[in-house]
Amino acid sequence: MTLIDIRKITGRIGAEVIGIDPASDFDVQFVKDALHEHKALVFKNVSLDDEGQLRFAARFGELTKAHPTVPSVDGAPSILPVDSEEGRANQWHTDVTFVVAPPKASTLRSLVVPPYGGETLIANTAAAYRDLPSPLRAFADTLRAVHTNDYDYVQPSLSDKEKARREIFVSQKFRTAHPVVRVHPETGERGLFIGGFAQRIVGLSTTESRDILRLLQSYVTRPENIVRVAWEPNQLVLFDNRITQHYAIDNYDDLPRRLHRVTVAGDVPVGVDGERSESLEGDASHYTTI
Repeated sequence: MTLIDIRKITGRIGAEVIGIDPASDFDVQFVKDALHEHKALVFKNVSLDDEGQLRFAARFGELTKAHPTVPSVDGAPSILPVDSEEGRANQWHTDVTFVVAPPKASTLRSLVVPPYGGETLIANTAAAYRDLPSPLRAFADTLRAVHTNDYDYVQPSLSDKEKARREIFVSQKFRTAHPVVRVHPETGERGLFIGGFAQRIVGLSTTESRDILRLLQSYVTRPENIVRVAWEPNQLVLFDNRITQHYAIDNYDDLPRRLHRVTVAGDVPVGVDGERSESLEGDASHYTTI
């Protein structure tokens, strides 16, 4: 009989799952409960191919397409290639928050890992919310932020190839107003729902928005709220996209790093006031039916 264990990686976020094979039948509710508690789960020494990753992710709900604008793996419309040769997402973000119903969970599976570096940082946004001083927490509860995939993150020094990738990324433009504090639909926890796609606070100027978002984001990225996932061959990571942010560290020189991502469709976020997010621009029905 295989012993099943959940081993915490840090006090606030992250755990390694021992004794569960993602390629076989397992207690889905047990894993969901562990995910709700730890926010990010690591499975080591897994034996999964693309079909196996799709089957694993589908145990947690309907799958999204790979991305609203970026092409999928050939012949696999729900698998997004995360390839260092096609760009490096070294920015804090929650996946696809520029649409009205972002994914509820993301899975990442290692294909090629560098011999050093290339870790993924994952942050607990519920812990960040709890860290806020009471007046700031009450203020955040009242705010909504506009998330978009169309903002100026291309510097003049970037190559033509990188600019071409951005053109694909913004080939369809999305803007969505989300609550800055999201209530988790299953646990009731409150978490800061911001990240790189959040560009403006509704009702405030660009300068005011930038200052407030930077202040709130500084609580998300406190070291005690972060787990650092070092990639190994045959490794799978599952994280709750509703209450985390993540960052892929660009610290592995020009070495290759390739992962495959599959995301589980999520619901429309709800704020402390009970109001749902609102789509302002862009139809994402081709990406997720929810």
